[in-house]
Amino acid sequence: MNVFKNIVIVGSTGAIGSAFIQLMRETHSEAMIHCIARSNPNPSGGNITNYTLDLYDEELLEKTAQSISESAPIDLVLVATGILHEDGMMPEKSLKEITADKLIKLFTVNSVIPILCAKHFTPYMNKESSIFAALTARVGSISDNKLGGWYSYRASKSALNMLIKTCAIEIQRTLKNTPIIAIHPGTVSSKLSEPFNQHLDPSHVFDPQTSAQHVWDIIRKTQPSDTGKVFAWDGSEINP
Repeated sequence: MNVFKNIVIVGSTGAIGSAFIQLMRETHSEAMIHCIARSNPNPSGGNITNYTLDLYDEELLEKTAQSISESAPIDLVLVATGILHEDGMMPEKSLKEITADKLIKLFTVNSVIPILCAKHFTPYMNKESSIFAALTARVGSISDNKLGGWYSYRASKSALNMLIKTCAIEIQRTLKNTPIIAIHPGTVSSKLSEPFNQHLDPSHVFDPQTSAQHVWDIIRKTQPSDTGKVFAWDGSEINP
């Protein structure tokens, strides 16, 4: 059974990240919870420590990971970063809406940051038992793509899934008890999904607290044999 005493949450100011922090505070009052974001950190105090840093800065990531692990190895890393739209930049409905800037932006946030976190945090993770998880999206599944559109978002999440799988294969050689997984938290009521929620069945849209609980339910049941897998919010496996 996994015991989480030293927890890292990257993207801690987002809807799911913030809700996951609160869940960890309620369920892991004895744990050290390290919250990493680019800006507007969560309130500190108690067992919460905040870090504000540029997530593209590898030197800072490395120093932060090393600092966090000084008192104890890291038991859990959850990367909850993600972007779908911002400042008038919306998901593409057609090929003609693709731009290099949009592709680069979404790949940087959705694919590059999570794998950089894996690069710099996994060397400091608990060799006895630990988990690295990143939030992904079902639309990143190539086999599940029946509607098209959303080129940048789909591709960036598909790339993330491949990076997670590839990382899992390598890490298993040295950290046999550290599964590397991706989790689709479902559609969450947040700024990310707000422009699209009106078209969805309300029963299929989760509040952040419910989504965080789904993510936690998957994490706490994850076994080393699950490494490299992509899970949906209900625990079912998503095909690439």
